[in-house]
Amino acid sequence: MGQPSEIQLSPNSGVASKSENKRGKSNAFRPISAAVLTEIRDIVSERYLHTDETSRRDCGHDETEDLLFLPEAVVEPASTTEISALMRVCYRERIAVTVRGGGSGLAGGALPVAGGLVISMKRFDKILHLDERNFQVTVEPGIITEHLQNTLKEKGLFYPPDPSSRGWSFIGGNVSTNAGGPRAVKYGVVKDHVLNLEVVLPNGEVIWTGANTLKNSTGYNLTQLLVGSEGTLGIVTKIVLKLQPHPTQTLLMLVPFRSAESACAAVAAIFQAGVTPSALEFMERNAIDWAVRYVGETPVPIREEDAAHLLIEVDGFHLEGLMADCETMTRVLEQHDCGEIFFADDDTTKTSLWKLRRNVAHAVKKNSIYKEEDTVVPRAELPRLLKKVKDVGAKYGFESVCYGHAGDGNLHVNILRGDLSEQAWNENVPQGIREIFRFVKSVGGTISGEHGIGLVQRPYLDIVFSKTELKLMRQIKRVFDPRGILNPGKVVA
Repeated sequence: MGQPSEIQLSPNSGVASKSENKRGKSNAFRPISAAVLTEIRDIVSERYLHTDETSRRDCGHDETEDLLFLPEAVVEPASTTEISALMRVCYRERIAVTVRGGGSGLAGGALPVAGGLVISMKRFDKILHLDERNFQVTVEPGIITEHLQNTLKEKGLFYPPDPSSRGWSFIGGNVSTNAGGPRAVKYGVVKDHVLNLEVVLPNGEVIWTGANTLKNSTGYNLTQLLVGSEGTLGIVTKIVLKLQPHPTQTLLMLVPFRSAESACAAVAAIFQAGVTPSALEFMERNAIDWAVRYVGETPVPIREEDAAHLLIEVDGFHLEGLMADCETMTRVLEQHDCGEIFFADDDTTKTSLWKLRRNVAHAVKKNSIYKEEDTVVPRAELPRLLKKVKDVGAKYGFESVCYGHAGDGNLHVNILRGDLSEQAWNENVPQGIREIFRFVKSVGGTISGEHGIGLVQRPYLDIVFSKTELKLMRQIKRVFDPRGILNPGKVVA
């Protein structure tokens, strides 16, 4: 793949470049003047203010297709006080602000589509307090997810959400999108682990959204409102997470199937048999083939007749119980036309299998221009969803690579450009995506399970929300951000 395509929007044009004032009139975002740049420099120092093209380009794209939007400047603050001061200046001057984490987003949620200022959270990278007595940890949003998990594991503690980008995504970005990952099927997504947040509002005020308690029915739940809000309501500067003991035992199996539909059908049957895996991942044949080529190895041969695979993990503290779960699942799987089940019996093999699964998206991105859709349906509807994706692809002339978190009904659909013409890619494919999303909605699902709406999914919100629901969301946005300066152009802006 080539470099990201550069898309530049002037401060007075482009996506969501207007906001409402008290009289209902629209006010364009203002450029960063020399005087304002001096104010910003005084807040963060010369060292942490960047206006060079390299820094602007680095913060102008993420993992979303090949999009690029250049901000006017990038800052790297290191304290809540500095972010508060920056927001007071930008609020006063009506300067667009976009907060950036690790750059692993897949929906364009951190792209500075209106130019303005990018606030990078890379210096917010500390574990502030580990409360082992209460199984809680307070962290800054710039800490890398895997680093936090590894540090906690040394203490026998566990923070379960583990997106495929955990090796470089920031906890703050995970909170912003309500990320999940393979182990969400048993442990839930990020929202299920966040107790409290320190947040800087668009006008510079600082609040805490909740309490460091496991139960809280005191007023509206602002914590859960901020989780998944994609940086449109406030800037998270501290996060209190609840933890649990780290499982001491895991068992992992790779299960081949002669048809992808059979693999999907087996998913619901496993739960109906009374087993809740800690992870249950689906990869159709081309997904695992791409991953094998990208990684360069596989611990188990992929046979010609294997059309799809399930990667199934169970975890806990008692090996006997996990073995019993595997025996139960084996009986279920054998009723769904599976091939020979491969059990990973050592840590090296387990790591190799997980490496394949976690690198599917990277393999696709390296080899093709693509759009990634993040569909989620009730898990029993997975076979119908997969068939719908393939039928729509045949109708509109595109191929797809499908994989995802089958245990919670979350199917990632990578639509490949291949040799499609510019017109087909820009006009026909979006029509096909709308058909898939309408089907998802019709079976009780929705259009994003963990990637968020960001920029690229906004055009499809009318499929899943009524005008009244969208109006309520826009009103919430205006309460938090009346000048519309924070992450403009995203979600419902």
